[in-house]
Amino acid sequence: QVQLVESGGGLVQAGGSLRLSCAASGGTFSRYAMGWFRQVPGKEREFVQAINWSGGRTYYADSMKGRFTISRDNAKNTVYLQMNSLKPEDTAVYYCAASLRGTLVDYSRTMDWKYWGQGTQVTVSS
Repeated sequence: QVQLVESGGGLVQAGGSLRLSCAASGGTFSRYAMGWFRQVPGKEREFVQAINWSGGRTYYADSMKGRFTISRDNAKNTVYLQMNSLKPEDTAVYYCAASLRGTLVDYSRTMDWKYWGQGTQVTVSS
């Protein structure tokens, strides 16, 4: 059983930056693909970015490509999401997800991910 704990959320002004972290435990981190999703009340959870087990391949939602960057440190069992040029519409709860490598069919589908964190709130003020 993999446990995921997100951190780094908070309140930031438009144009600012935040770096989210997701610490994993309970499994061999390098065996898992990792992803970030976000959700606002009343809407479905939205794919943000994902990274394969080695960090050699990343996947992006087109709307956030260029502003957000996912990375991982397998030695620290942690995945990161660097968010730059933040906009008010980026306000959401951001969730970390994990799934054993080789089990994902579509990185952008929430149903494909097995483990989830509790989420961290990001609020971008205008």
